[in-house]
Amino acid sequence: MSMSLAEELPSELKGDWSLDLDSGLPAWMRVVEEDGQPQVYMRLYIGPTGPYKAEQVDGRLKFEIRRNPKKKNGQTSITKVDIRLKDGKLDGTLERRLADGTSQRDAFTGKKVPPMPASAPDLSKVRFGHPISLFNGKDLTGWRTHESDKTNGWSVIDGMLVNTTTKTDFSPTGSYANLRTEAEFEDFWLHIEFLVEEARNSGIYLRGMYEAQVVDRDSPMQGIQGVGAIFGAIAPSVNAGNPGGQWQTYDLTLVDRHITVVLNGVKVIDNQPIDGPTAGAIHTNAAAPGPIYLQGDHTTVSYRDIYLAPVMSKQ
Repeated sequence: MSMSLAEELPSELKGDWSLDLDSGLPAWMRVVEEDGQPQVYMRLYIGPTGPYKAEQVDGRLKFEIRRNPKKKNGQTSITKVDIRLKDGKLDGTLERRLADGTSQRDAFTGKKVPPMPASAPDLSKVRFGHPISLFNGKDLTGWRTHESDKTNGWSVIDGMLVNTTTKTDFSPTGSYANLRTEAEFEDFWLHIEFLVEEARNSGIYLRGMYEAQVVDRDSPMQGIQGVGAIFGAIAPSVNAGNPGGQWQTYDLTLVDRHITVVLNGVKVIDNQPIDGPTAGAIHTNAAAPGPIYLQGDHTTVSYRDIYLAPVMSKQ
């Protein structure tokens, strides 16, 4: 597909967008222009981001997302995306043609996400408030499940926040509920300890957007998908994880969309920018506060000693 030379991609459309779908599915989009052609990156919850080649027709930007299931004899599903700017606001539609021949329509609007800060924050000038405990070790006060239609595997056992599920594989979703704080936060330092058995998996989402991976040192998931990583976005400099069945400690500092990760006392990511929401994000607007969000739709995992210190000033 190609863009008509008569139609220039509006500058207001370029950049990142947090999408609000009628279905409630979390989504994010980036519109760029490469070699004079519009390209769109879009993630619908846990899906891939593209890029997708787009064409502009009568003031509308159109492209397709094609997915080929891994199952043998699986049929390709196609999502047709149609977006436009109307009175300075983004609106669009997703038209999904499913493998069984049926189709679904999902309308959406969008909020422009401010550009990434031009430089990393000077963390020596950042001042944090007094740490607050997010988990009292007695009950789930301050927390709630994110999904009302899934099984709640979360409970408090011996002072630990424990998620118990029957799932043992690494597939992206499951029938058990994820857990989030009632409160939402802007920038902060977070201390959290976790225990995950060998070949088990969870994740800690900062502001509901950026996943710090939770697996053991010897997990099949390594590097950009391994312990110490911001999942799928930033790999740790070293694997500082512990073996399965041992407690591990994260100290996570998020300031101006830059992340510092200290795993078990070792700094493995040093003040690096996070380019966009990671897969599975439930919030996609980097300018808005969000919760601490723990994956429960994966496998059994335990957490404890969860403390957060909010950023009070940056100078």
